[in-house]
Amino acid sequence: MDGNRRFAKQLGLKEGSGHVKGREKLEEMLDWCTELGVKILTVYAFSTENFKRDTKEVRELMHLFKKNFRKAAEDERVHDKGIRIQAIGDIDELPADVKEAISYAEEKTKEYEEYFFNIAVGYGGRQEIVQAIQKIAEEVKKGELDVQDINEQVFAERLYTSDFPDPDLILRTSGEERISNFLLWQSAYSELYFTDVYWPGFRKIDFLRAVRSYQDRKRRKGK
Repeated sequence: MDGNRRFAKQLGLKEGSGHVKGREKLEEMLDWCTELGVKILTVYAFSTENFKRDTKEVRELMHLFKKNFRKAAEDERVHDKGIRIQAIGDIDELPADVKEAISYAEEKTKEYEEYFFNIAVGYGGRQEIVQAIQKIAEEVKKGELDVQDINEQVFAERLYTSDFPDPDLILRTSGEERISNFLLWQSAYSELYFTDVYWPGFRKIDFLRAVRSYQDRKRRKGK
């Protein structure tokens, strides 16, 4: 969900306003996905690299995360539609109040299986891969896993997304044409779609164009 700050600058607003508008857009996106029957939505909300941003901006973002995880947990639409909320990433690196809000949202929605809403926060694709390797190495060291048994499935089961299939479509806003450390392992055969619209200005018609582009492609997966 790229372009919050540039969107705000374009309109002469403070950066924080861009993040608030981005959060509002995310609520719309969730509605669009459920309308179309898209069962799994994973959004890149905050990367490991984002911790290097200005301290004030990071603090404001953490406040938004705390507020919005709790808000989502109480949202009637989430419960009416059976949406399970889950955070993926290095959650231990987040402030205590944000971790509490995440736990609250996950606990309130843990029984739902109709739709899945994954929020990548404190997430980095390379970090995820390194941590998976560390888990496997530890299991081998303890004698719980034989080296010869390590394969793609074993590796994937150690990732944050172990409960989910690989993404069909990865969509990035703002005009940047790269995936920026997002789901590096999982995106091996994902279809990519880039649009030059900043995230807060992303419209339903833009989303439908991305879906139509995906539907028109032939997915061979190397075959």
